[in-house]
Amino acid sequence: MHSILAVDDSASMRKMVSFTLVGAGFNVVEAVDGVDAFEKAQKQSFDLVLTDQNMPRLDGIGLTRKLREDPNFKNTPILILTTESSDQMKQAGRAAGATGWLVKPFDPNRLIEVINKVIR
Repeated sequence: MHSILAVDDSASMRKMVSFTLVGAGFNVVEAVDGVDAFEKAQKQSFDLVLTDQNMPRLDGIGLTRKLREDPNFKNTPILILTTESSDQMKQAGRAAGATGWLVKPFDPNRLIEVINKVIR
């Protein structure tokens, strides 16, 4: 079973994402922001990281940069799921090492489809 780290400062968004992913057969670990996610990523390996962009303490792009510096996360797919849709933000995400960019509100089927495409 694949493990996914779901990062969002919104409890309701975390619940929606978890519900969708668990329903599709994934094991989900939730984190409340980038700092929490990074700490969890030091203790456990994940097959994919799904993170929000706008969060307190450490945003999605900052988290992506930090994870990419860790050899264990060099090739782990990182998807940013956010309300941000500007090309500038998407480019910053790509530059930080994000695998993909999804815009909220998300379509559960589309989310599962994208995850199944990038997960190993």
